Amino acid sequence: MKQIQKHIAIDARIRRSSTGRYIDRLVEHLQKIDTVHKYSVLIQPDDPWQPTASNFTAVKTKYGQFSLNPLNEFGFTRQLYALNADIIHYTTNAQPLFYFRPTITTTMDLTMLRFTRAGKTPLPIFWLKMAAYRTMFWLGNKKSKAIIAISNFTRDDLIKNYPFTENKITVTYCASEPPIRENAKKPTYLNNGEPFLLYVGAAFPHKNLPFLVDSLPEIVGQPDLKLVMAGKKEYYYRKLDKYIGTKSYSNRIITPGFVADAELKWLYENCSAYVFPSLSEGFGLPGLEAMVHGAPVVSSNATCLPEIYGDSALYFDPKNVDDMASKISSVLTDKKLRDELITKGHKQAAKYSWQKMAQQTLDVYNEVLKT
Repeated sequence: MKQIQKHIAIDARIRRSSTGRYIDRLVEHLQKIDTVHKYSVLIQPDDPWQPTASNFTAVKTKYGQFSLNPLNEFGFTRQLYALNADIIHYTTNAQPLFYFRPTITTTMDLTMLRFTRAGKTPLPIFWLKMAAYRTMFWLGNKKSKAIIAISNFTRDDLIKNYPFTENKITVTYCASEPPIRENAKKPTYLNNGEPFLLYVGAAFPHKNLPFLVDSLPEIVGQPDLKLVMAGKKEYYYRKLDKYIGTKSYSNRIITPGFVADAELKWLYENCSAYVFPSLSEGFGLPGLEAMVHGAPVVSSNATCLPEIYGDSALYFDPKNVDDMASKISSVLTDKKLRDELITKGHKQAAKYSWQKMAQQTLDVYNEVLKT
């Protein structure tokens, strides 16, 4: 039987944010595997994204993703109704309260509900935003015909906190990118052969970076070991820099800010270990990206990370500095363990596929379209 074309809209307004990789790869692979349905991809006015398939269209929207301004809420809702789509796929939980046609929601994790990060926002305004977000989170999952979670941990966490979601959830794993293709370029702040630990990512409170800083002097027999934490210098990195400045060993810690791909490749390929101390993740892409570059991974045992990394990482209690230091030390001093982690890491990362994720998502679309 010939499949009937339907209209699917994807909210991609956060395409250029830290979670934008998921949206980019979803849309990229949907364009390759679905030639039937019509797609409208909602993007910000200054986003240059353009489709490669004729059944996909970029739709500009001037409405921000999370705003307490009622004009923003009603304006975006009106734009969505005007699209007349058969399904709207929200790729985050921030979505209009008054759109009641069929929707699908991707829930990455419940981190924002557990770890506050007001940044520079005045606390009264921040708590008001959080109250609005909690309402959006509950209502979005409640209204959705289907929910996509990016790990079994997130699925179970949703069911535990929102039992009504149990029969609506499909798990679609993310995947790592292939190794960076550019030629590796050594950064100027490290010397050849100098041992260092690596962390790549944001410095939000749930990333637990002060504990990683505290673990450095506790790693026995490594007085020259350095710690490189790379990520865009925003509010929380600047706050972390102040914390580092209080330490007697601050000269051993480097926060270079955003690093280009050539430099990032060198860091992955030459680090003594990649350390991921996070308290809460929905999937944990950074560790997989370290694995594809041949870095041994030492990881927190929190939330989804053991599920995603399997036996390809050595785990520690993220709230125990001594345990963190001990596990890092094991990887630095035990060559057999290090080699095993590198070998297993390549195999583990290869288990995940963006194309499979897109196909599973398309299956969800088609199931909802039947109802």
